[in-house]
Amino acid sequence: MGWQPELDELREREQQARELGGAERVKRQHDAGKLTVRERIDALVDQGSFDEIGAIAGKARYDPEGNLIELTPSNNVFGRATIDGRPVIVAGDDFTVRGGSADATIREKALMSEQMAHDLKLPIVRIIEGSGGGGSVKTIETTGRANLPGRVGSNLPYYYTTANLGRVPVVALGLGSVAGLGAARMAASHYSVMTKETSALFVAGPPVVNALINNPEKHLDRFELGGWEIQTRCGAVDHAADSEEEAFDCTRRFLSYLPSSVFELAPRVPSEDDPNRREEFLFEAIPRDRRKVYKMRPIIDAVVDQGSFFEMGRMFGRPIITGFARVDGLPVAVMASDPFFYGGAWTADACDKIIRFVDLAETFHLPIVYLCDCPGFHVGVEAEKAATIRKGVRAMAAVNQSTVPWCTFLVRNVFGVAGAVNQPSGRFSIRYAWLSARWGSLPLEGGIEAAYRAEIDAAADPQAKIAEIDGRLQKLRSPFRTAEPFWIEEIIDPRDTRRLLVEFAGYAEKLRQPGESKFCMRP
Repeated sequence: MGWQPELDELREREQQARELGGAERVKRQHDAGKLTVRERIDALVDQGSFDEIGAIAGKARYDPEGNLIELTPSNNVFGRATIDGRPVIVAGDDFTVRGGSADATIREKALMSEQMAHDLKLPIVRIIEGSGGGGSVKTIETTGRANLPGRVGSNLPYYYTTANLGRVPVVALGLGSVAGLGAARMAASHYSVMTKETSALFVAGPPVVNALINNPEKHLDRFELGGWEIQTRCGAVDHAADSEEEAFDCTRRFLSYLPSSVFELAPRVPSEDDPNRREEFLFEAIPRDRRKVYKMRPIIDAVVDQGSFFEMGRMFGRPIITGFARVDGLPVAVMASDPFFYGGAWTADACDKIIRFVDLAETFHLPIVYLCDCPGFHVGVEAEKAATIRKGVRAMAAVNQSTVPWCTFLVRNVFGVAGAVNQPSGRFSIRYAWLSARWGSLPLEGGIEAAYRAEIDAAADPQAKIAEIDGRLQKLRSPFRTAEPFWIEEIIDPRDTRRLLVEFAGYAEKLRQPGESKFCMRP
């Protein structure tokens, strides 16, 4: 007989665990337009690659003879798998078992998934729904005591939640209502995605918030409180997907640009794109009329490997575009100005976005490419209330403290303190200026009236005098004048940008060094 009875019991327990919270709750999950945790993992990872750990952990009921009657599995499913052939750790909340709350949580499972990622130096993908292992009011009754947050022996999950940010890629997928600790685990990631129709994110959900408001006429539903439009525009979440399948695809793409840990370098892949490709439209991409805007994203697509640009955080800090791309197969971090929003001026939110993105590139040793069109900091009462200058100086510090290879293209405006942060100071970086570039301490627009007030007031035709002064100063502002004392290194034909970027990629690959950064990335 051997050990057949034990094997049969193991298979029975595994089968009960695969039934999750039962047929009725699984149906409820599907009826809400959501996959179950096991379906999500199967859809995310390479087929057949998931090796589950702790599958039969849970709460069991036995008959008087000690035979198993029922096993309710833990609401956390995790294990090892591969994505595009590369090993990862995947951990997911099972909302069909007590809605992912602490009453159904075996804390050691969530902790082990984070420890495994940390110690095995592997990326971790968190699939989050519910409180993500956080507590509920009912926990007091089920345990007989109130939980002290961060009590001795309970704070290791908090440690790994943030420590992994400086060690391995962390992706968080919010695929339902996410609250409390689950929301914190979402935010403590390098890249986060929520689904538009089925997910919401909040520190405390509608029942708690509405009880505090205590006004039936102002009661909020979950989307009004923490829907995707709110969370992507405030920067708490990087992307909102139309479906769970799209969220999984975004996860795979994000990870493809990064190493498995900071102790490795992101792999360079063969590129079929011509390194000398010249896009003719670039020569006229920047309008001669300084008041006209233009689209930056087609410019990015034209200079990086075709189809390789992967944007992140599109709805937040919109004067700045951030994302990954490849240049001749080498993964790079791309930062570019978007003149459609405040003319590309740095707002407080844009500064926060820059800080986080530069920290991400520094953490994983990605070279940075910056397409700069910055007329300075955003100004006005709202900008002052948002502490734009403080956040701007923090962005300056992030850029100056970076050590990764850096290449800047001055596309149009470069003005003021924010414009000065077009490359790291105190070390060498490569910089080029397009023919359309212009710069100075501040733009002429608005400055002429202040600097030449007496001359303008004395003129018979003040507007004609302003136009005369403007024409005179514009000639002095020519980038060729700046090149004479070697204040700008190279002025280029915009159509040569890709060729020069490919050359930069060759230098950058040799300069990249694996290892832990001096500081851990903060979300």
